[in-house]
Amino acid sequence: MSRIGKQPISLPKDVKVQFNDPVISVQGPKGTLSQEIPSEISVDIGSEEIVVKRASDERRARSMHGLARTLIANMVEGVTTGFKKELEIQGVGYRAEKKGKTLNLSLGYSNPIEYDEPEGIKLNVDKQIISVEGVDKCLVGQTAAKIRSFRKPDVYKGKGVRYVGEVVRKKVGKAGAK
Repeated sequence: MSRIGKQPISLPKDVKVQFNDPVISVQGPKGTLSQEIPSEISVDIGSEEIVVKRASDERRARSMHGLARTLIANMVEGVTTGFKKELEIQGVGYRAEKKGKTLNLSLGYSNPIEYDEPEGIKLNVDKQIISVEGVDKCLVGQTAAKIRSFRKPDVYKGKGVRYVGEVVRKKVGKAGAK
């Protein structure tokens, strides 16, 4: 039995859940999310909690059990509190600014990078910190990874875009090899 899959998901009072096989929809104060659930998984919705069950002990059903429970739990958390990732820009002359729904990044290339914020994501810039906020955990992580990919942290100088708190191990370089 999946240890994660058998744990019930508690429902806050302001969250409404509907399950029309195979799609589950979660509606809360921050928005609405929907996700397709595998056919091997069934969902029991109570007044205060959601229980995810599997139909059989086949390999695919066992592997989807914990996944389905985690996806539903992330949807409930997203529509109540939301998700946030923060990126930090380090480097001389590297900067970011927000104009309307476009994020303009100057990251040492000959031309600035213009990134339009996706639907459902809110980007904020405060000096050298870019915060990515939204209700969908997957979309928040994907957007943060995309922004980071424009200039990953350099292993020799440490310049680039990194997550706040990310530790970048620096290499010694050619002069330190002697």
